[in-house]
Amino acid sequence: MKADGFQQGFSSLPPKIAEELFRDELADSEIYSSSLSAELKRMQTATINFDNSLSPAHTLLQIICADQKGLIYDILRTLKECNIQVFYGRFRSDKKGSVNKGLREVDLFVKQVDGKKVIDTEKQGVLRSRLKSEMLHPLRVMIVNRGPDIELLVANPVELCGKGRPRVFYDATLALKALGICIFSAEIGRQAASERQWEVYRFLLDDSKEFPLANSVTNRNRIVDRVRKTLMGCYN
Repeated sequence: MKADGFQQGFSSLPPKIAEELFRDELADSEIYSSSLSAELKRMQTATINFDNSLSPAHTLLQIICADQKGLIYDILRTLKECNIQVFYGRFRSDKKGSVNKGLREVDLFVKQVDGKKVIDTEKQGVLRSRLKSEMLHPLRVMIVNRGPDIELLVANPVELCGKGRPRVFYDATLALKALGICIFSAEIGRQAASERQWEVYRFLLDDSKEFPLANSVTNRNRIVDRVRKTLMGCYN
């Protein structure tokens, strides 16, 4: 993996940390909790189908998956990165008591940038795989040692237009506040890795007697769990 340094004067992440942070698979520390694992398993069972029979000019992209914060954002961002244009969309949320409770249904009429329908089965397979990956793992969350201190890392891919994901800083700090953890300092920068640009938030955490971090794997996992859940909308 190639990882360049931070832009805007930010120091680069150590290569081993960058490799783990930006890898495609979820780290063990991100899926340790049974409640979060259940949500991720639901997302992995997402159904993504292509239908070219309903419209003479567009491909109908149908997605049924677990609902979460930023889902529509991640879908549209991914389609844009894959050069797929959206002409019409319809989104349906679950209803209380329904068999599809907790699911989101998305219907999108799309075309390739060349104006053609998405007919090639290989392209459909690549797009289906990319969508599942981005919906399952849209953010990266890690706890690492920064010298004698403890640092929380939160990373998300930057859009082609150069914008980062909305509300990441707010949600991350909200999660830390809920746990009673103080932030000593925070930095935001950009880093290139895995052939894309990432926005990286670095929070230097203040250790305390009430919530010790130095030698507590459990407390570190609680932080990763809480931050990721808040970012994905599992906590309101």
